[in-house]
Amino acid sequence: MKIVDIHVRVFAHTTYRHADTAGHAHPGPAHKVKHALLTIVADDGTEGYCFSPPEIVRPHVLDKFVKKVLIGQDPFDRERLWQELAHWQRGSAAQLTDRTLAIVDCALWDLAGRKLNIPVHKLIGGYRDKVRAYGSIMCGDELEGGLATPEDYGRFAEKLVKRGYKGIKLHTWMPPVSWAPDVKMDLKACAAVREAVGSDIHLMIDAFHWYSRTEALELGKGLEKLSFDWIEEPMDEQSSASYAWLAANLDIPVLGPESAGGKHFSRAEWITSNACDILRTGVHDVGGISPAMKSMHLAESFGMYCEIHGNGAPNLIIAACSKNAKWYERGLLHPFLEYDDGFEYLNALADPMDEDGYVHLSDKPGLGEDINFAFIEANLMA
Repeated sequence: MKIVDIHVRVFAHTTYRHADTAGHAHPGPAHKVKHALLTIVADDGTEGYCFSPPEIVRPHVLDKFVKKVLIGQDPFDRERLWQELAHWQRGSAAQLTDRTLAIVDCALWDLAGRKLNIPVHKLIGGYRDKVRAYGSIMCGDELEGGLATPEDYGRFAEKLVKRGYKGIKLHTWMPPVSWAPDVKMDLKACAAVREAVGSDIHLMIDAFHWYSRTEALELGKGLEKLSFDWIEEPMDEQSSASYAWLAANLDIPVLGPESAGGKHFSRAEWITSNACDILRTGVHDVGGISPAMKSMHLAESFGMYCEIHGNGAPNLIIAACSKNAKWYERGLLHPFLEYDDGFEYLNALADPMDEDGYVHLSDKPGLGEDINFAFIEANLMA
């Protein structure tokens, strides 16, 4: 079995999500955006798929790096192919990113699952077929009735608990919100949510990512009084020493790294330098399902939990195949959006959640996504 073709279909779909000048998502009017589907084709006709922003799988990156490594190779040699792509990163002038590695790796896993007619979470070795989800709230905004005040957060948290969530994570206010960031406002929002949902709901925070040490410490101390489960990325993660200092000075668990580069290698450094109490990984952060599983096993070897960044089928698979992940991150959520409405290019959600707050794994082969190929073909872009 050999790989004979790799191609991308770029298509348009409708969304109500808008990105601000810092890249944070907020609700707004319906508009069209581009998305892409990477396809890896084997000589027997089997195909593997993975969705991606078009920029990550642009023609130059595919032709210069991905095709040169993959064409003519056995698609089941995922580890060797991933290692060869990762080796090329050094000489790629930063063109070949971990995000690209992740899309290719996921498509290879999807191809293998489809060939063998088995879900990827069973191919890896499943630990469970449902995972508890926390509702991951969008960043704060200045929209009336949205997430503009601590009271807005409290009201929305009540709604999420009624939906079935047993855990909620706040993303608080960040620039370009006119007055943000502000530690005291963050704590007011956290206090409003705790008061609204009571003591039995698990709460976490992902705050402004460039607070100083003293601001992060003030935030962490306030969260300890509110019995939060963890504090996530309150400082620039390029300084792991700052996180080691923070973890040493707080009782609340510090979770990380998320945005820091270095794949599973840097996560080993965070563990051994005591920069985190809970490790963080994500399929798109570390370069694919393969290195994300390495991160999970790394944390398990140190007796640590490892929580997974982001939603979607690949990240759900990681959670299902790991004992040491407590949660699946579902969202991003906002009072003006309905997450369960799904996406036009999927016939069904990849992460359906029941009334008890559990997301169930798909039994479909591959990554488990029910792709609407007819919609994609009808909305192709040049």
